[in-house]
Amino acid sequence: MSVLPLVFTSGWASGINAYAVVLLLGIFGATGLTDEVPESLQRTDVLIAAGVLFLCEAVADKIPYVDSVWDSVHTVIRPVSGAVVGALLAGQSGSLPDLAAGAVGGSTALMSHFVKAGTRMAINTSPEPFSNIAMSTAEDLGVAGIITFAMFNPEVAAIIAAVLLVLGLVILIFLAHSIRRFLRRRAQRREERKLAAAEARGSGPPG
Repeated sequence: MSVLPLVFTSGWASGINAYAVVLLLGIFGATGLTDEVPESLQRTDVLIAAGVLFLCEAVADKIPYVDSVWDSVHTVIRPVSGAVVGALLAGQSGSLPDLAAGAVGGSTALMSHFVKAGTRMAINTSPEPFSNIAMSTAEDLGVAGIITFAMFNPEVAAIIAAVLLVLGLVILIFLAHSIRRFLRRRAQRREERKLAAAEARGSGPPG
């Protein structure tokens, strides 16, 4: 079970930026920093493809509303990537069944993806683009930092990822409740204005 913390951490990170995870793990394996990365992730074509897609995401992720469209497209891609990376890591170490590792990586990626996508939808209610840029940059740095940290301290990195995942889910629930309250209040104010306008027309002088 020694690879489980790395599988969990990579799953959490894949839900945020799957291409960065593949790119970083491939680089760490190719440079000999770790022997837990399978050769399939170290291939040159895989690294080039991950690098190009990472650059595309880095741009799309910082543009309001474009980031939400990008997240929608990746609702399947990120969990699948987390599952595949988890299964490959398990197959490389032989300490965890591939199917179990894929389930852990995929489910964790799916949860963190929903946290990211939901948070971005809330941020997009703000007209300025700076919050998107700041959040995207923080996510990229967070993924890079925790994957790098997981190479040296996988158990601690997994604990950090778990805490961030729980916090993200709590924040997402809070944002969902806040947005629903805001929409209800706006609909109520709109209905009140309609009623006031109708009453004003009904109480006007006869023609």
